[in-house]
Amino acid sequence: MTTMVHDGLAERVQAAVLGTPGVRNVYRAGSLVSNLVGTGAAALGVTAANEPLVAVMGGEGGVRVESSLGIEYTANAIETLRAVRAAVADLLAADGLAVTAIVLTVAYVHPRESSRLPETVALV
Repeated sequence: MTTMVHDGLAERVQAAVLGTPGVRNVYRAGSLVSNLVGTGAAALGVTAANEPLVAVMGGEGGVRVESSLGIEYTANAIETLRAVRAAVADLLAADGLAVTAIVLTVAYVHPRESSRLPETVALV
């Protein structure tokens, strides 16, 4: 697959992911090795340090999206992943793009102490 060239698509996908209830952070998609290479490239100025953290790749069959998430302690992981998947699929469909895969990984669950709890929930 090749990297998608649609202007702003990765940024809009990342915004859709972050806008999903239960999602607190997005981490760079990919393996540890690819992240180290990417970090090194950004440090050398080969790539921009502010590139989107989601990976959006396109090929003949459509678009593949990969994202690693940090979710709230209070969020149901399965429901959150379903909601993220739907948000990304809706965004791509609105752009007329076919989806080949949406790969989501929960990379971190924020501890209860730092999670954003609804105001009606009291910690004891």
